[in-house]
Amino acid sequence: MLIARRADTRARADFATWKMMAKLNGLSALPPEAQEFLASYKTLLAQMGEGEASEATTAAIYKAYYTEMGGAGIAPDVRARPPEPAADNVTAFRRPAPKPKKAASFVASTFSGSQKRPLPVALIFACLVVVYVGIRLYWR
Repeated sequence: MLIARRADTRARADFATWKMMAKLNGLSALPPEAQEFLASYKTLLAQMGEGEASEATTAAIYKAYYTEMGGAGIAPDVRARPPEPAADNVTAFRRPAPKPKKAASFVASTFSGSQKRPLPVALIFACLVVVYVGIRLYWR
């Protein structure tokens, strides 16, 4: 089955490439076997619709690739399985509930022990000045 899947994938990719090359007037650059498959595709296209002709040509390419890759016997039918319906296991995004804001006043929060009171900038500056003056006096 592995050879069959590889042959089918390669056949579909090559046929799509060959069709595009033919549309871009690059048919002469293709190998002779590709030109033969495209000629048979054009004859099938005159007899049936484009989808059916493409599938028939792809099947012929697949059979040729299957035997080329070492497949034994008749090439098994490799059809794409219909996609299985996906189980809906995704939950909808819900915004988290907003956190309640604390209604405590500034005065109550400064004297409570739960929050640290930040040092004022002037106090930090004064401590730096004292340290600087102390170091200057020490080194003299």
